[in-house]
Amino acid sequence: MNRENKKRKYDKKYFRTHPCTDSFTCKVCGWPVVSAGAGSNHRNHCPNCLYSIHLDNEPGDRGSDCHGRMEPIGVWVRKNGEWAVIHRCTRCGKVSSNRTAADDNPMKLMALAMRPFGGKMIPQSAIRRMTVSMEGEYGGLS
Repeated sequence: MNRENKKRKYDKKYFRTHPCTDSFTCKVCGWPVVSAGAGSNHRNHCPNCLYSIHLDNEPGDRGSDCHGRMEPIGVWVRKNGEWAVIHRCTRCGKVSSNRTAADDNPMKLMALAMRPFGGKMIPQSAIRRMTVSMEGEYGGLS
């Protein structure tokens, strides 16, 4: 085992400072995932179905023994305008957030963003009122 592989295996903070360029096959949808095209050095979820695997207790430490599937349950927008996917472990329930990647499925991201509007939490009348209030002074589409 060379020095770099030893660091990678035993240094708990290795992946915080070094890119993770490992390719993997998604355990949910079977999609082959490579780090190229992500727009980031740290690929941590499938760009097709947005699922991840519970590997970290703290970002980059690879210290979790759970290894459950991290289900995408929502999105949020950071202060700088960047989107992040909220994941919940289907095994232990841990909730975490991961940056979106450049090659993430845009339809899946939009479906996650719109999920609250499809349920009963927000009534249809409230959605109509919000939509009307966004139309502006011109009264919507002509």
